[in-house]
Amino acid sequence: MSRRTLSILMLTLLVLVLSGCNPQTAAPIGPDATGIWDKYLVYPLSWLISESALILGNNYGLGILVATVIIRLIVLPLMVKQIKSSKKMQELQPEMQKIREKYKNDPQKAQQETMAIFQKNGVNPLAGCLPMLVQMPILIAFYHAIIRTEAIKEQSFLWLTLGEKDPYYILPIVAAITTYLQSKMMGQATQGNPQMQMMIIMMPLMILAIAVTLPSALSLYWVYGNLFTIVQTYFLYRDSSNKPIPKGGASK
Repeated sequence: MSRRTLSILMLTLLVLVLSGCNPQTAAPIGPDATGIWDKYLVYPLSWLISESALILGNNYGLGILVATVIIRLIVLPLMVKQIKSSKKMQELQPEMQKIREKYKNDPQKAQQETMAIFQKNGVNPLAGCLPMLVQMPILIAFYHAIIRTEAIKEQSFLWLTLGEKDPYYILPIVAAITTYLQSKMMGQATQGNPQMQMMIIMMPLMILAIAVTLPSALSLYWVYGNLFTIVQTYFLYRDSSNKPIPKGGASK
């Protein structure tokens, strides 16, 4: 299964799961929560957002920011691994391009040769999907924490009511734009790959379609997370590009 296919499947699963959640029938979440899902994921997220908001002057928009940063720091090792995988893929692009040109009339052979290069260089093309696989249940739990905590979904932030859709569609559009920027930065290793370049366009459109139907708090979490990843990716790639060139490797 390709990374592109896996990404589409994960987003489709997200849509199906979230669309099946009815805020009117979902049981409120509290410290007496039972079950692994509610007790160890949904309630801790609800508690983290609420406590952070109280510390910051009862501002739940900033409480979501704090929760987002903490979550992103927890999954940071996976994101670093994803970027390292992306860098390796970027280094292999010249060889992969030669294979695509050589076997342009034989896609199966091109795929076999590409996988052989990956195995030879210790590259896992699906490694970049690991952060998405981990973050999907977190995103779903975040949604539950919002719709099942009255104190969160009834709060206002800027022009938003956190438990309701953005009436002006501003946040969904920002979510789509930041998703595009993030995908573009993470897609540096996919230059010359038409399928992955298409995915860079499709992902923001899918996020936009999802975000316009969900509570604005979830879009806010997505935007905060994208901005965190964009800054993180910039510094990680910058550190890589600023590495000294080996002696004799640069021309005057």
